[in-house]
Amino acid sequence: MPIIQSVERALKILDLFDEYTPELKITEISEKMGLHKSTVHSLLKTLQEHSYIAQNPEDGKYRLGMKLAERGNFVVSNMDIRKIARKYLLDLSTKTGQTVHLGILEGKEGVYIDKVEGEQSIIRYSRIGRRLPLHSTSIGKVLLAWQDPNEMQLLLKDYHYQFQTTNTILNEEMFLKELEKVKQQGYAVDDQENEQGVRCAAVPIFNGKGQVLAALSISTLVSRVSDPELLMFIELLKGSCQELSEQMKYGYEV
Repeated sequence: MPIIQSVERALKILDLFDEYTPELKITEISEKMGLHKSTVHSLLKTLQEHSYIAQNPEDGKYRLGMKLAERGNFVVSNMDIRKIARKYLLDLSTKTGQTVHLGILEGKEGVYIDKVEGEQSIIRYSRIGRRLPLHSTSIGKVLLAWQDPNEMQLLLKDYHYQFQTTNTILNEEMFLKELEKVKQQGYAVDDQENEQGVRCAAVPIFNGKGQVLAALSISTLVSRVSDPELLMFIELLKGSCQELSEQMKYGYEV
């Protein structure tokens, strides 16, 4: 099936923006896309006309438009697993005081589809829709550990082990050993591997075929949560995910 070039270019422009790059000048977009400014200008105007791109009137920089937020909220709100898991996120957050996330696999990354802030937590870096590296996050490890070997091989092909902290796993050999450990113990821990001072634990949610649909995680500060407390949180996560997995057996999907 042929690719429509203009549509592909428009989508690639949208992909240039993230939490680290919320705004871009047209010259920056042109350079990143390898396209002439006039071509980029036409694409931006089309996206802007439909509210997928907005322009800052003060400096002329472009940013993502509200239509994407509307569409994203519509997609997320219609995910069965999100609706069913919501009460578990609230319960875990209440019991632990920590921030709890629900994440799924999308491409070669994880993505948060829901979260509940904990009263005792001061971690504010996460947001619904944030994409997560597989090798340095507990959710990422869980989403990958139970994959079919062929699927895992595809996901790890040309995978970039980006350095995050001195604890980050930086090669496939070490990562495969870590994934085997995760599968054996039934949960994953990110011990300051994605962000210094932050330690997270995650547990898988399965469907009736034994496939991982999603993962629940708890984010903690090393300075505030001890090893015994973290283990207690993991047991709570296991209990919640076991109940969720039972419900997922009856036809619910992401």
